[in-house]
Amino acid sequence: MSGSSWTWDQHACLPLKPDADVSVLDRYDRPGGGFVSVNVGYAPQTGDDARALVAAFRRGVEARPRLSLATTLPELAAARGAGLIGVAFDLEDSAPLDGDLGNVRAFVEAGVRTLLPTYNHANAAGCGCLDTHDTGLTRWGVDLVREMNAAGMVADGSHCSERTGLDLCAISEKPVVYSHSCLTSVWDHPRNITDDQAVACAETGGVVGITGVGIFLGPNTPTLDAMARHLEAAVELVGIDHVGVSTDHSFDQADFHAELATNPDLFDESYTRWGPLQWVSPELFVTLDDVLLARGWSQRDVDAVVSGNFRRVAEAVW
Repeated sequence: MSGSSWTWDQHACLPLKPDADVSVLDRYDRPGGGFVSVNVGYAPQTGDDARALVAAFRRGVEARPRLSLATTLPELAAARGAGLIGVAFDLEDSAPLDGDLGNVRAFVEAGVRTLLPTYNHANAAGCGCLDTHDTGLTRWGVDLVREMNAAGMVADGSHCSERTGLDLCAISEKPVVYSHSCLTSVWDHPRNITDDQAVACAETGGVVGITGVGIFLGPNTPTLDAMARHLEAAVELVGIDHVGVSTDHSFDQADFHAELATNPDLFDESYTRWGPLQWVSPELFVTLDDVLLARGWSQRDVDAVVSGNFRRVAEAVW
């Protein structure tokens, strides 16, 4: 971006290895800095795995001069004030909780501020977006949402089934997000969300984060114009205050493609039918405001979508 406003990427993926190169997050650098939430585990990871990743990634962030831990509101304000790239963490599944709701608060204290109850398929919390039978949140899933509310962790409906996502919004007393989910009404993919889900999310005070994954934007089209098309449809549907952006960028794409082969039960052909996945890069992402301004957006609306709305949710929930 050519301006100096902060950016906010609500979900990106380093390799899920303790020795992952955290320096690649410097690719979000720009005047004014920004924020990125980094995944530290999903369905295959145990609690020990995720804790090891959080600890390793925290050390990596602390070693980089342009990166700054931003896992509390004071840290977030400090990173923004200094024009640095603030970093917090998220979990893409409840499996790393090891069935213990007490681990929610422990992960919050470690810097995990967002959690998805399910990843594509049913687990102890509820159903996933690739399940053919959708029964929504389980009783344990309801308890999980309440514990997240109490602990200051944002509930995230991405990868969840429609019913699970709607239940999430009905039960949560705090804003809910879809951190990285495009609209089915724009591009019909099972990982995208219905208009009903988007509206329910907005009614909680939450944010729908349009993602930069090519297969969710269109037929493997990781372009800013494709992102803008989803953003404009989302704004028309739920209003400017309830839309954000999230690259879901994989910094080790070879690892992700290996995951597709190693864990085929977690995915389906909707992930592979258009060939190898493509993503909007951080370098392209940080020019999004120029594209939106060129499409006639006001500066206020651009600022809301590229950072302000997700920041408001953090301030309400953390």
